[in-house]
Order: sequence, then C-alpha cells, then structure tokens
Amino acid sequence: MLDFLQTIVQSLPNLLLGAGVTLGLTAASVILGMILGTLVGIARLSPIPAVRWLTRAYVDFFRGTPLLVQIFWIYFGFPALSNSLGLRLSMNQWTAAILALTLNSAAYLAEIIRGGIQSIEKGQREASESLGLGSMETMRYIIFPQAFRRMIPPIGNEFITLLKDTSLVAVIGLEETFRRGQLIVAQSYQAFEVYTAVALIYLILTSLSSQFFTLLEKRMDPLNQAARRKTSATLGTQPE
Repeated sequence: MLDFLQTIVQSLPNLLLGAGVTLGLTAASVILGMILGTLVGIARLSPIPAVRWLTRAYVDFFRGTPLLVQIFWIYFGFPALSNSLGLRLSMNQWTAAILALTLNSAAYLAEIIRGGIQSIEKGQREASESLGLGSMETMRYIIFPQAFRRMIPPIGNEFITLLKDTSLVAVIGLEETFRRGQLIVAQSYQAFEVYTAVALIYLILTSLSSQFFTLLEKRMDPLNQAARRKTSATLGTQPE
C-alpha cells in the first residue's frame, strides 16, 4: 500500500503539468466552440433554406462521427490533401487538437443554443418588436440573456464531456494528462498506480467543473437574484 501511494505521489508533478494542458485545451476549445456554436445555432434558425441545410450538415457530420476519427482527419488528412494538391500545409499538435475539439464542441453547443433560443416564448419577441427593437437588438437584449440561463446546465455537461475527451489527443502525441500517464507507465511499468492517479485527476477536474456550473446556475437564477437584491436592500448594501 505504501508503494502504491508513493508511486502516485511521485507521478503527480508530471501529471499536474499535463492537467494544465488539459484545462488549457478545454477552455480554448469551449470558448471558440461557443463563438462558432452561437453562429451555427442562430443560423440553424435562419429563414433561408440553404443556410439551414448547410448548418444542419455541419452539425450532423461532427455529431455523427467519432471525435477520434475527426482528430486523425484534421491532423493527418488535411496535410495529406493539401500535399496532393501541390500545397504545403503543416499542422502542429496544438493546432490540430484545438481545431478538432472546437469543431466537435461547436456542433453540440449549436444544438444547445438553438434549443435554448427556441425555448423562449414567442410573446417575448413580439413584445420587443412592439417596442421598436430590431431583430438583432431583440436577440441581444431580450432573447439570448434569458435563453443563456437555460443553457447553463447542458453547456456545463458539454464542458465536462470535452474535458474528458481531451484524452483522445494523446493519439497525436500531445502531452496532456493521459499522454503523460502513458509516458510514465512506459518508464516505470506501474500501470495500475499511474492510471489510478490519472483517473483521480480527471475526477477532481470534472467535480470542480460541475460545482462551478452549479454555482453559476444558482447565481443567474432570477429568484436567487431577487432574493439577493432584497437582502441587500434590507441590510442597506449594494448587491454584488
């Protein structure tokens, strides 16, 4: 038992460096995925059939194919295609990993955003238009802020899923948590102990992420906001 714990403790510094890479990949991919997913999600509601068809094809492709295949497709496929066309394209591991994770995440986030927007009652849009707000202003100030509160739980689930899926980029040699665990095992031959440490790190990261999104959801709940304003008014302080 002592040797088991000692191996885990010795592996932690190296694995924690990999955890930093994992968090960086996840954060970058989710932020970029949110931007792209928002555009795709809104485009999915476009009155133009061609736009709806193209965005539907994008979502279906990246949701319907394995992420591992997408990573290989981007890292090995794109350079091979460009070389066959006489173009020189080199793609490093970071670029390929973030691109693959972003495109995959955006497909799921687009459906979350589309569903969130459609969940807002039509009367909200009609009321804003009666006040003279345009389509963009209605979406920015009325629809999206309300929809975002409803999107928080599924966005949190997607973040946690993506955090775990970053382990797949180990196949292209990027040294995140799982890949560093593999390298340690190759040197020490203590697979059970090292992979236990890897699993614990992922468990801690996902648990902290889950707690963060739970707190964010509670903070953005209108009832909680009203209660905080009431408490602040009673105490004579400004709400946070």
